[in-house]
Parts: sequence; C-alpha cells; structure tokens
Amino acid sequence: MKIRIVAFSIIYLSTGQLYAAAIDRSGQSILPFLQKGNYFEAGYSVLDPNVAGKIKPDFSKGGLTTAANMETGDIANSYAFPSAALKFQLTDHFSIGFLYDHPFGADAGYPIKDYPAYTQGTEKSESEVVTQSLSTILGYQPNEHFNVYAGPVLQTTKGNSRLRGAGYNWIKYDMNAPETDGVGWLAGFAYSIPEIALQAAVTYRSEIDHDIDMTESVQILNPTNPALGYVNLGTTTLESTVTTPQSVNIDLQSGIMQDTVAFANFRWVEWSKFRISPERLAQLTTQLTGKAVDLAAYSDDQYAANIGIGRKFNTHWSGSVSLGWDSGAGNPVTTLGPTEGYWSIGLGAKYAPAPNYDISLGLKYFMLGDAKAQSGFDFGTDNYDAIYKDNDAWGYGLKIGYRF
Repeated sequence: MKIRIVAFSIIYLSTGQLYAAAIDRSGQSILPFLQKGNYFEAGYSVLDPNVAGKIKPDFSKGGLTTAANMETGDIANSYAFPSAALKFQLTDHFSIGFLYDHPFGADAGYPIKDYPAYTQGTEKSESEVVTQSLSTILGYQPNEHFNVYAGPVLQTTKGNSRLRGAGYNWIKYDMNAPETDGVGWLAGFAYSIPEIALQAAVTYRSEIDHDIDMTESVQILNPTNPALGYVNLGTTTLESTVTTPQSVNIDLQSGIMQDTVAFANFRWVEWSKFRISPERLAQLTTQLTGKAVDLAAYSDDQYAANIGIGRKFNTHWSGSVSLGWDSGAGNPVTTLGPTEGYWSIGLGAKYAPAPNYDISLGLKYFMLGDAKAQSGFDFGTDNYDAIYKDNDAWGYGLKIGYRF
C-alpha cells in the first residue's frame, strides 16, 4: 500500500516545547533539516503562562510570619521568540543545514506585596535568561533511506537575577551576566521509507560550557545588630561557568492510512547536573551558612513526550491534534520556576496556497504540574516556602515554510 506523504512536523512543533521542565523552551527539533530538497522556514512562538501559589501556613523565614497563607500572585511573564531553518540538498548524497532557535530561557518576577516574602519595598525577586543557538549540520545520505548527520552548535546566553525579601534570608542580591558564547556539537541519524511516510530520527546534543564574567552586588543585614540595617558588601565581577545540558531527541512518523500520519517526539534532558552558581554568591553563602547556595539548580532529569495524528484534508489544507507530557525536573523546585512538568493538548492547521510553500498555525494548552517552591538556601532538602497548584499556560505558534 502506498500512502501519500504528509509533512505535519511544522504544525505540531510550532508550539511543541514552549513550557517545559527547568528552562527548556524550543525542544531543539531537528525536523526542518530532514525535509526533502532545499527548504526554508521561519517561525514565531508566544507563551502566556499563569503561575501563582500560596505561601505555606508555617512560613517564618527571616522572622517574617505575616506572609503565611498569603497568595504570591502571578509570577510568570509572557515571552516570545523567533526560530528559523535553512537546508540545502547539495547533491543526491550530501546536504547542509542551519537551525536557529532559543533553546533555553526564563522570565519570572514576583508582584509587589505588602508582606516582604519575595519583595522588599518597590523591589522584587526576579530572573531572566535568554539563550540563542545556531546549529550547522552536515548530512550524508548513502541512499534514499538513511541520513547520517553531525555538526557544531554555537550558543549564546545572557541573564540577570535579583533576590529580595525574607524568603532569601533578607539578602539583597543582584547579578548580571552579559552575553557570552559557547560551542558544542550534535550528531544523529534518520531512517525513512518515503512510500509510506515513515521517518525515524535520533539526535544527540552535547553539553555547552559558558564562562561568564558575572557582576554581583550583595547587601546583608548587619549580622550583630539587624536594626542597624544593611551592610553593603560591594560589587564584584568574577568568572563563573554555566553548562547547558546534554539531550536526546527521538522523532517518529508513519503513515497509517491514506493522507493520515501518526507522529511522536520523545525528549530527554540532563537537568540534574545543571547549576547556576555565581562565584560571589557561593563564597558569601558558604561563609554565612557553611554551604554554597546555587542561584538555580534541579534535582531530576527531564523526560517529555508528544504524540499525535495529522491529516491532509485537500490540496490546500491539513491539520493535526497532539497530546503532550513532561516530567518536570524535580519537586521541590526553584521559587522562580515553581512547576513540575505538564500535560498538554495541541491543535495545528496548515494552509498551502501552492505546492512549494505553506503557512502553519499552532495552539497548545498546558496544564502545569503542581509544585513546592524552595529558595536556593534549601536546595537538596525537602524544605519549601510555598505551594503552586492549578496553573496553566497557552502557547501560540506561526511558521512559514518554503521549498525551492
């Protein structure tokens, strides 16, 4: 039986990993590179999350008890990012591709409250991370079924963070990490049977080290007499290393009937080894508490799956529906990212005015997992400050694909 090929990856991935474990964002898909012939695509993704919680009844950090049982307000900010891919089929056996995306990111901040659990006066605890990636991929196709590929990955990252309030033991801490770059690599292979729209691909991405000159400002309450206010410990710039995690993606697709395909994506990311540990913060907290405090860290690896069905309705229109699951990266989890994975449902539609180009739209709803939030002072323990329940997010995606 011959089944006409229907390319649905551009639909369901337009909102694929917008909200995921830790700071995972794009899902780092390789599928544009596996398109037939010469291909270009450009996309834009938007996420609108709602993440709010309630401080636990016995909260008393820093001697503050009035925050107990209080609502945190929505701490998650909406964000958007572009993506693009360009692939050339140089010969029957060799191809080259370039993939651009924002693989990791974070944008969170606590609303100003009367009780200073995570805010202080007009200042609030907040964090932003922006990461960009450009993958250059060389592929070798010994025949129409196999594709072996590998290449370097250039990644940039920058971020800033501010800690305020009793939840962080009244430390006033500011960190700015200017944009720096690091280089890693990817490798993988794919197998396809075009006649039945079968495609399977496995892609590995390496860790990437970033040596960042972080500028840190620290103030602490007077250790002998807190009534005297804050002691300014100054501003320093020291080099710290942040390593973005290794990962594996498995992509599957197969025709199941005329003009209908089933697809699946499985992803593993090694978040359990990820740390953001600014040097000055580590030195100071070791002196104060006997243990270095990480600005961000996770206890578990991420496992995620997305499965669905796509169907071509006519010459111009096709659509898809998908279900997704993400394990999260541990619980309790950081106060600036307090969710544990998700369940999701997504819808996609593709309009092809002509055989060589198309426009895809995606919509995805995320039911975010409940989580206990803990500050860096409690990482590695069961202690937590607040519980976040019944949160959700909406993701939106737009992609334009062109074959030439």
